[in-house]
Amino acid sequence: MATKIRLQRHGRKGYAFYQIVVADSRAPRDGRFIERIGSYNPNTNPATVDLKFDRALYWLQVGAQPTDTARNILSREGVCLMKHLLEGVKKGAFDEATAQAKLQAWKEQKQASLDAIKNKDAEAVKAAKAARLEAEKEVNKVKAEALAQKKAEKAAAEAAKQAEAAAETAAEEAAPAESAE
Repeated sequence: MATKIRLQRHGRKGYAFYQIVVADSRAPRDGRFIERIGSYNPNTNPATVDLKFDRALYWLQVGAQPTDTARNILSREGVCLMKHLLEGVKKGAFDEATAQAKLQAWKEQKQASLDAIKNKDAEAVKAAKAARLEAEKEVNKVKAEALAQKKAEKAAAEAAKQAEAAAETAAEEAAPAESAE
């Protein structure tokens, strides 16, 4: 029986998540499977993978063929590397402790690169937020200047009105005084 490690689609339209399963290659995509070895959710950032490492390694060792996407997921999780290292152990190239040490070093390097990417993304978000804040401050400054200018014009118009009214009042007071003489 030819077995495949593949993804089984679940979820709703536009929001899919997948189960990683070992199935007969002749079975339908979402049909019967032999064993569920994990899940994959591409909707999160970064994508979430929950994998039974030892079971995935077992199925690769007994000849299950992963699909392209499943192979990418298994490679990203280190299952394919461990299979490769264990083949080296079988051939006598190195011992199992060295293989475990190499896998651990690879995982640490992978985690460091993921942390660097997350930090870079966080810095980009922080920089964008700071840029938005500066742009908002600039817009508020322009609005404040326009408002201050408008208030100054209004105050000048009010002062001109008051001066005009004072001049009229003075002219009225002066006119009856001249008439009386």
